[in-house]
Amino acid sequence: MSVSAMKHEARHGLKNHTSFRQSVRHSLTMAYRGLLKIRRTPEQLFDVTFQPIIFTLMFTYIFGGAISGDVQSYLPIIIPGILVQTVITTSIVTGVQLREDMDKGVFDRFKSLPIARIAPLAGALLADTVRYAIATTLTLVMGFIMGYRPEGGLMNVVLAAVLVIVCAWAISWIFAFFGVIARTASSVQGISMMVLFPLTFISNAYVPVKTMPGWLQWFVNVNPITHLVTAIRELANSGTVGMDLVFSLLGAAVIVLIFAPLTVRAYMRRT
Repeated sequence: MSVSAMKHEARHGLKNHTSFRQSVRHSLTMAYRGLLKIRRTPEQLFDVTFQPIIFTLMFTYIFGGAISGDVQSYLPIIIPGILVQTVITTSIVTGVQLREDMDKGVFDRFKSLPIARIAPLAGALLADTVRYAIATTLTLVMGFIMGYRPEGGLMNVVLAAVLVIVCAWAISWIFAFFGVIARTASSVQGISMMVLFPLTFISNAYVPVKTMPGWLQWFVNVNPITHLVTAIRELANSGTVGMDLVFSLLGAAVIVLIFAPLTVRAYMRRT
């Protein structure tokens, strides 16, 4: 048996016998790699730094007077809506970057390393939670600068932030699945936006549901984004926990239960 064949067999054996603990450690290492990529190419954070600022200013001053009479009264409505829209939209990047790495052969190089096969995928999804945290923080800070004062208290604002990050991470599994099965990064972005934009804009994120046509209200009321926005508003503005929070967490769990196995299976076949 040749030396190269022995190395291949050893590596293959390591991968097949990787324990859960080792898989977690390898995934955390790959997540750290993802953070290093962000530090070396900070332009990757362009969307999570400028989008919250631009969207908050634009939507607040365009719609504030028309919907709530003045900007100050509109802030408790728009800031939670912008928060959800910004963070959820940021999760699209997960699938796009995953497809780009696969096209560049990055994952092929990982196959030659004695690490768990799932580690690069899991690490990428973990690293992106930092992006969600940055987008969340900037949106809330921008709202505070503009005069938003959530009456739910600091603890409930933190809980609202954690909720939107958890839901964004769950949704990122959908886009990770697109990233694995799609042929190009541009197609991943196009498909993801086609799915996500109607959900975010046809919701209660920007305007009250009662101002919409009756036929549209039905869709808005069953839209999962609407439930998430309402849950964030209730936590941040009044410190209350309602069924919308339960629906949001259940929805996130269902997404992970469906798309995590699909993504992992498709990823294993292609790597």
